[in-house]
Amino acid sequence: MMKIITGATPGMDSRDGETQTFSNLGKLPRLPVPTLAETVRRLEEWCAPLLDEQALQATRSALDEFARPEGPGEKLQQAIKDFDRQSGVDSWLDEFWPARYLGRRVPLAVNANFFFLFKQHSGNQIERATELVAAAVDYKLRLDREDIPPATLRGRPLCMVQQKYLFSTARIPGETRDSVRTPYSETEPGPSSATHILVLHNGHLFRMAVITPAGEPYAQTGLAAALRDIVDASKIRQASDRAVGHLTTLARSRWADVRQQLIILSSDNAENIDQIETALFCLCLDQEKPDSMLAASDQLLHGDSANRWFDKSVSLIVFADGSAGINCEHCGLDGTTVVGFVDELHSGTTLERLADPEGKSVDTPPIQTLQFKLNDSMRTEIAQAHAGFSALVGQTATTLFTFDKFGSTHIKSLKVSPDAFAQIAFQLAHFRTKGRIGTTYESIATRTFERGRTEAMRVITAEIQAFISTMHDPEASREARIKAFRDAADKHVSRARECQNGQAPEQHLWQMQLIAVKQGAALGIPEKLALFDSPGWKTMRGDFLSTSSAGSKNCSVFGFGATSKQCIGIGYIVWPQSITAYLSTPRSVESAMHEFAKQLRIALDQLATLVEGDGI
Repeated sequence: MMKIITGATPGMDSRDGETQTFSNLGKLPRLPVPTLAETVRRLEEWCAPLLDEQALQATRSALDEFARPEGPGEKLQQAIKDFDRQSGVDSWLDEFWPARYLGRRVPLAVNANFFFLFKQHSGNQIERATELVAAAVDYKLRLDREDIPPATLRGRPLCMVQQKYLFSTARIPGETRDSVRTPYSETEPGPSSATHILVLHNGHLFRMAVITPAGEPYAQTGLAAALRDIVDASKIRQASDRAVGHLTTLARSRWADVRQQLIILSSDNAENIDQIETALFCLCLDQEKPDSMLAASDQLLHGDSANRWFDKSVSLIVFADGSAGINCEHCGLDGTTVVGFVDELHSGTTLERLADPEGKSVDTPPIQTLQFKLNDSMRTEIAQAHAGFSALVGQTATTLFTFDKFGSTHIKSLKVSPDAFAQIAFQLAHFRTKGRIGTTYESIATRTFERGRTEAMRVITAEIQAFISTMHDPEASREARIKAFRDAADKHVSRARECQNGQAPEQHLWQMQLIAVKQGAALGIPEKLALFDSPGWKTMRGDFLSTSSAGSKNCSVFGFGATSKQCIGIGYIVWPQSITAYLSTPRSVESAMHEFAKQLRIALDQLATLVEGDGI
């Protein structure tokens, strides 16, 4: 387990006050351990709308056996409590997150990483890239000094530990589980000492300094000159079987083996890998000029894999026309953290502060081409990785849903939560698309707690089920439909609040399952636990819709890939006057995604018309 060091770092500005970035660490409330009884009750409640009576009874029997006095549930609950009390443990989920993210063996691109498309800014590619690099370096230096104020949510301070994963962080592939190389860790205490970034253009990789030996950021004029030099030096596209970035699209176990081969092949390769992993962040200068927001979003989701290093926590991507966005590796970063970072990159105060002073002597940062030594076997691996990823991209269908009739401002005027309104519309559209209610995941942030990240909310409730039924009952009155809608919306808000407070069953039980696998015999639980094979557990976690919302005034689209063969991934933003959603799904079920988008437009209109007649 990677252990993060909390508090101020030696050599860092030690001023007093609550405005230092990490001043809240160690002071925020700990994430509560849900009681076994409440988790059992919630699991039954959450999965019941998804099951027939026989499956529900089988799930209840498994829950009864799991939670019986002195049974496996009590033993595993005690193990969680014991772990939570250990010295150096910040949260009972400290080992859950590495298992959840680092244990997955699928490629990161499409399957795990997420993206934001920035709103259009004027300027060409070099100008836009220069502006973003300068702002990101400025953020890094301010973070080192703890000058980034702690974020808040409705007046409550949020945990800022994820900011430590923004720079010089890379996911390292492993045979059975990945690891993370990051500053602020036991092996690399304190902020990153790196002074360079990784720049990719036409499949070529470059090390580019962005901080001077004196610790000062290079001026924008110098950064722009260096970027022009990089573009001039890489006008000819790297051969497909020599573009090492393709390798980061491999399944993780395969990439672990190939990475080791690459390092053994040459000491230069080992040094290049070190330079890549320690780089503050990636800058990808793409040749594409996307002709739509969907085309740009697709490039941010997967793009030209020769021009990516998907293992880096942050990749700023700038297209040939100056449009731009960000792709993020998910193991240490969540959407809300990245939104805060992106907003700082576009802050008028930041951009004004970074303007080059007139008459200042400008140095061009040094750049270095990272040349890998490759044999025939490695070139074959790279070519096969490229082909495999092209196939994955070809199997992924996407569309951009935009709705501009109304947004959160109007929804709030109807006395409805915008998120509840959107989620109920998703359910109505899904039912009309597939003729059934489907398991829906929604990510709920828990950063008001120490080391809080997200909670897994399952959206389907008995109230939503009743609303869908009422909406399709020709005998139901308008008043009955309005009441069913408001009951469903109120329940959604109530469940979301439970999740925000760390009171949800899934991650609690998942952690118990992990403990049982690792320590079951030692805890007196040698048997396989029926609960984790029960219809309720399996059905509740089989996503038909995987949803998450993260909005920024500086971004136009947020998105990610689907999570299963029948899933539609929905990255959505409810703006004041509109609603945007990036949808993704396997190509084999693409028609259902497009029908869902069609039905969603109808559902949003229908819900607004329905509730507008409420008279509230």
